[in-house]
Amino acid sequence: MSLPALPQTRLRKLAVLFFVTAMPMGMWAVPLSTVFKAHGREHLVPWVLATTSIAAFISPLFTGALADQRMAPARLLRWLALLTSLTLALTCTALHLRLGDAAVLIAAQVQALVATPVWSIASSIVFSQLQNAKQEFGPLRAFATGGWMTGCWLVSLVLQSDETLVGGFTASALWLVVAALSFTIPAIPPADAGQPRTWIQILGLDALSLLKHRDHRIVFITAALYCMPLAAFYPYAALQMKTLGINSVAAVMSLAQTTEILVMLVLSGVMTRFRLKWVFLSGIIICVVRYSLNAVNTLPAVISGTILHGLAFTLYFITTQIYLEERIDPKWRVRAQALLALLMSGVGNLLGYLGGGWWFRACTHDHHTNWELFWIGETALTTAVCLFFALAYKGRGAKASA
Repeated sequence: MSLPALPQTRLRKLAVLFFVTAMPMGMWAVPLSTVFKAHGREHLVPWVLATTSIAAFISPLFTGALADQRMAPARLLRWLALLTSLTLALTCTALHLRLGDAAVLIAAQVQALVATPVWSIASSIVFSQLQNAKQEFGPLRAFATGGWMTGCWLVSLVLQSDETLVGGFTASALWLVVAALSFTIPAIPPADAGQPRTWIQILGLDALSLLKHRDHRIVFITAALYCMPLAAFYPYAALQMKTLGINSVAAVMSLAQTTEILVMLVLSGVMTRFRLKWVFLSGIIICVVRYSLNAVNTLPAVISGTILHGLAFTLYFITTQIYLEERIDPKWRVRAQALLALLMSGVGNLLGYLGGGWWFRACTHDHHTNWELFWIGETALTTAVCLFFALAYKGRGAKASA
């Protein structure tokens, strides 16, 4: 693996932070739908997924403003990891004790409120210590993908808990490790500290001013729109694999991260050689192909589509993170990443989870899902997003990096 030219000690700390932070995320997010189905709560899956979207409207901008203006990001990450550990354990306990749907959803919502900002805070911590984000971020971000894959392997192959709560409780314990690791990260002071703040700034709503720039606005809006079809991948591809006879679902779905790692290692070269518009657009086009393969509804086609996920995700969203780091004032670093999280996890995922849940029910009759029809619908939606971005994004022109 080609590593960025940073001091080895700092490199190891950033790589380990990304790896360990992503591991419990994968352990809980990937098998979530099969766990809830095994506990007789399949009907709650769209609503539990939607809790992260609701949380994204509240917590990322607020915590982003806090990290930019009041609290060192490493310290904020520590408290968020501790609270995520506690609330994830409460969610799993509510399922284990067979509490009512309302209790499960309340626990999941509280957990989402503290967990949703974690990734944007961790990313901003890494970005703040890089010298050249375009060259250095991809290889480091690959460690996060490795952590996500490792979490999936632990759930499926070691704990064998694709349908039990063991993975959830283990993920809760791993969040304590993330909190401990935050002590090894330098407590860099907030980039915009010491200035008087209005309530709009305290709540982080001033980040919306970033949307005044045309290219920023199109990139942000497309991220939200693109998340709508992407929201179908983990919950429904997992269920489709179960119907096709796969038992270790989380392990098989981790194949999506193999191409993700490969793309991140070469992303710097790709962004240097091609216009940014074509890097963005290629990710969305690959997603169209991927969902078309899911619509074939055979095991080889579904696995092939899963492998393409890494390209579809990385070429748009990791490129977006680098785009924001390079083109937005460092004083707005965390708020820019938080706004991206709001539009992705809030607007995009909320519409994707609820709309995908409705579409899944519409395609399911007598407990049998018409997977061909379901994925054709998701393919059509992705195609519409692709056309929107192709027509709306202008960039800096063919002779420039964008």
